[in-house]
This record gives sequence, C-alpha cells and structure tokens, in this order.
Amino acid sequence: MTTPTGPATTAASEAPGFVDPQVLLKIQSLELRARHVVEGFWSGLNRSPYHGFSVEFTEYRQYSPGDDPRYLDWKLYARSDRYYIKRFEDETNLRCLLLLDASRSMEFGSTGYTKFDYARTLAATFGYFLTTQRDAVGLARFSSEIDHYLPTRYRAGHWRRILVALESPCTGQTTDLAKPLEEVAERLNKRGMLVLISDLLAPLDKVELSLGCLAARGQEVLVFQLLDPAEMSFDFADPELFLDLETGRKLYIDPRSVRSQYLTRLQQHLDAVEQLCGRLGLTYRRMTTGDQLGDALGEFLRARLRSGDRKAEIRGRRG
Repeated sequence: MTTPTGPATTAASEAPGFVDPQVLLKIQSLELRARHVVEGFWSGLNRSPYHGFSVEFTEYRQYSPGDDPRYLDWKLYARSDRYYIKRFEDETNLRCLLLLDASRSMEFGSTGYTKFDYARTLAATFGYFLTTQRDAVGLARFSSEIDHYLPTRYRAGHWRRILVALESPCTGQTTDLAKPLEEVAERLNKRGMLVLISDLLAPLDKVELSLGCLAARGQEVLVFQLLDPAEMSFDFADPELFLDLETGRKLYIDPRSVRSQYLTRLQQHLDAVEQLCGRLGLTYRRMTTGDQLGDALGEFLRARLRSGDRKAEIRGRRG
C-alpha cells in the first residue's frame, strides 16, 4: 500500500470492557497496552453470560463425561451452577509462536498510528495472555527474512526479551512470506500453535505451499490479516503524491480515477487469502487498525480452547 501525504481518520467502535484503540495506542508501554486489553476482555466476560469462558482460562475447565468426578469443585458449582474441575499443568501447557510482519508496508497508518504499532500491540496481547496462563510463547519477526527469533519458552525473563524484540522498529523492505515461513518450519520440531500477524500484501503463489507444510506437520495456524481503514476504503478525495513504502517509488495519483479498480483488485486479493486459508484448514480473521483488539483476543482464545481439547482427546486415546 502506498501512503499519501494527507492523513485520513477513522472511529473505533465502543465495546464493554474494551479500550478504544485510539486511546490504547497512546500508552507508551507495550506491556501496559497488552495488560489493558487482557484485563478489559476478562472484565467484559465476567459481566456477561459467558463468565464460564473466563474461568476456563484461569485454573478450571468445564467438566466433560469421562473426567474423574473426584476433582469437581463443588464450591464453584454453587456459585456458577456449572460443573468445573481443576486443570493440571499438562492440560494447560501450550507452545505458541507469534509471527510478526515487520516489513515497510506495515508502517502505513491513517489513524494516528501504524499497522505495525497495532500489530505488535496485538502480538504483545497474545504473549501476555499466554504468559499469565503459564504457556510457552515465542516470537519470529520477519520481512523478507527473519530478523528476530525467540523460541517458544516459559521461563523467567523470556517475556521481557519478547517485549524488547517487539519494541524494535521495522527494519525490512519488501514482504516475503514464503521464505520466513520455510525457516520457521525448519526450526520447529514440536507441535503447537502459530499466529501470523501481517497485512499479507504480497504474492500468494508460494505462501500456500509454506503454510500447507506447517499445517501438514500438525501445527495449528491462525492468520490475522491486518489492514488500515484507508487501505480498505481508499476514500482519499484529492490528487496527491503517493509513496510506496517498500520500494520508495513515488506516484502522483487522482484517487477518484483509480478507486474502483483499486477496490476490485484489493477484494480479489482478500478473497484469495481467505480461500487459501480455507483450503488449508487455517483459522482466518481479517481486521483493520480501527477494530477492538479484544475481538482478536476472543478469536485467539477460542482457538486456544480447541487446541487444549485436541490435546486432551489425544491423551485419552493414548490412555
């Protein structure tokens, strides 16, 4: 996406327990942003009919037929009218690698902050949540290649190293999804969850093979495609000089004359990304930087639950 000299604005929707991205991203501390999102999400759940969803991510999970009734918590049942059992360490542990696009196209922003700033806040939110759940989390930042790699771990100081890597500015130029994904596949020797956060504004011909390879190896892959509202609408009014952030090329464009063609080609690309993920069985979520980060956290938590259920099912078969 090229960027014009004049900014555009967008309004974020309000949601109970959530913090407006316009307010959230004014907080300097990345860790504090993540904490606000996670705590706001829990606060919203605790005031909703889905309170049990929150409980499952602390120290309990809902009772399922076949579970040992000796571990039922009757006090919690009295408060919630639902059956829960204690979760054990082997049930809660997950290995999750966050893949963050740090290419120059992520530096575009029309809302007062860039896609990259939003994306690393989202990555920090997932990382903070995983750390509080005693899960192993890692990070791979990439553009045309991986520039920061921290393996999935749960140990003192590891979360701080992830935060330091997230704070680093974009260093890459063009986006090459295939090569970093291939490198990640070579590094991973255990099954887990991969969370890809990118605008995915790159050719998809080689990406499908790389993502398919990860899925075939038993990795659960979540894809968050992140775009700026101005990229989605292209509602610039006046002719302006646009700069391609990845190549440095400058173009003088009358937005009104190319808007229809731009939107058609963008929709074709978005449809292709969604169809690709569907073919491979990946979880796909499209977002803009005006969306609530709590919405993405909800999608992530649902995937986290599914992953835990599959692990429990595998343990049951082995038993």
